[in-house]
Amino acid sequence: MQTLTQTNFQFPTQTGFYRGKVRDVYSFEDCVVMIASDRISAFDVILPRAIPYKGQVLNQIAEHFLRATAEIVPNWLLNVPDPNVSVGKKCNPFPVEMVVRGYLAGHSAREYKLGKRTVCGVNLPEGLKENDKLPTPIITPTTKAHEGHDEDISREEIIAREIVSEKDYSQLEKYALALFAKGTQMAAEQGLILVDTKYEFGENEGVIYLIDEVHTPDSSRYFYADVYEENQRNGVSQKQLSKEFVREWLIANGFQGKDGQSVPEMSDEWVAQISARYIELFEKVTGKPFVKAESQDILARIEENIKRSLFLS
Repeated sequence: MQTLTQTNFQFPTQTGFYRGKVRDVYSFEDCVVMIASDRISAFDVILPRAIPYKGQVLNQIAEHFLRATAEIVPNWLLNVPDPNVSVGKKCNPFPVEMVVRGYLAGHSAREYKLGKRTVCGVNLPEGLKENDKLPTPIITPTTKAHEGHDEDISREEIIAREIVSEKDYSQLEKYALALFAKGTQMAAEQGLILVDTKYEFGENEGVIYLIDEVHTPDSSRYFYADVYEENQRNGVSQKQLSKEFVREWLIANGFQGKDGQSVPEMSDEWVAQISARYIELFEKVTGKPFVKAESQDILARIEENIKRSLFLS
């Protein structure tokens, strides 16, 4: 079984190329082509082994939610010519990620356990347990780093440092909370709880667009609704659909992305388990069966579909 680790296409009309942690992005005069690879990252480090079908899962979940939320905020998506590829409007990204949290989980829970009661300038109440629902969803923004770690930042710092204007940031907040409300509703229809997620936005000719992925396992965390209350009462870890199980495995094996730490070996069995969890998440979140794309010659398939989409063939 092949995996898509990276691409190195040379399209005759491309104007630029950028390789992110998990995506390869090709720029053209009037659009961008974003290829979701099977690379997986955690703690802002790309892990050494790719995960079969992970890129397809990310791309198709993102498409599902971009189409479902288009009435809330304009988004960058133009078409999806391949299971791993999205073509979209070229935007100038805002250099912040809008992280919305409805529950005390993941990074915020780790900070809370250390005694911190303020995250990104947002005050948290006393007496919370890990995975408790917050009184109301909060926004805990981070800086958007091209390399290395994203960093927590407050609304006040973003505006004071003129990273984003107050007018634009206020609009990003409104969009992020509206998107989270829609995602929460869609998750509930599938028996899930949308715990937290991140959104990225860009601008084109004065219009703000939702860009990148939306409500995918790389950007979001989901709990199973049917066991949530019982697990909280009993102090049991929540069954979840997200990438958090990968982070927890890394932490248990002595890796948190810090200097001097080595990524533990990823066995074939563990890689297959991660792939199965991603596919499970696709089916649970979208309510659709996952259809595995042809994987015999992924690169040729993707290149041909991009060329056909952009009238290059």
